[in-house]
Amino acid sequence: MQSAASEPLVEVAHHLTLRRVIDAPRAAVWRCWSETDLLKQWFCPKPWFVAEADFDLRPGGRMNTVMAGPEGERIDSKGIWLEVEPMRRLVFTDFFTEGFVPAPEPFMTAVVLLEDAPDGGTQLVWSARHANAETLESHRDMGWEPGWNAAVDQLEEVAKSLASDPG
Repeated sequence: MQSAASEPLVEVAHHLTLRRVIDAPRAAVWRCWSETDLLKQWFCPKPWFVAEADFDLRPGGRMNTVMAGPEGERIDSKGIWLEVEPMRRLVFTDFFTEGFVPAPEPFMTAVVLLEDAPDGGTQLVWSARHANAETLESHRDMGWEPGWNAAVDQLEEVAKSLASDPG
């Protein structure tokens, strides 16, 4: 059986992928992705923040977030979890909302893969898959690469704090 980060992602025509090693154990990184209070601390680059996060962490369950900007901007994202493999894999999309109701303006499907890295870290592979070149370019123009690298830096900080907290 292949591990998460070495498992090949299905190649799609319109995807963006980020691969990073996070200096924190996989259990802490998993918590940052799967617990709403933790996700709010890192999921978008500052000065933006996650104002709301509401999850039902199971296939078909809701994965809703609200990102807020410093000038009062608001981005509501309503979606569902497609796959939840604890400690290893998350797949979510905004193509559907809870109950598999089609979304009026879908944007992407996300795939998150986690595996243990050397020295106790975590290998993260994060892929945003788009239905067409236009939405991919829109995501790229939003600053996908620098934005997600900044968010993953924040994720690493939160995960490291969990790992160093004795309990």
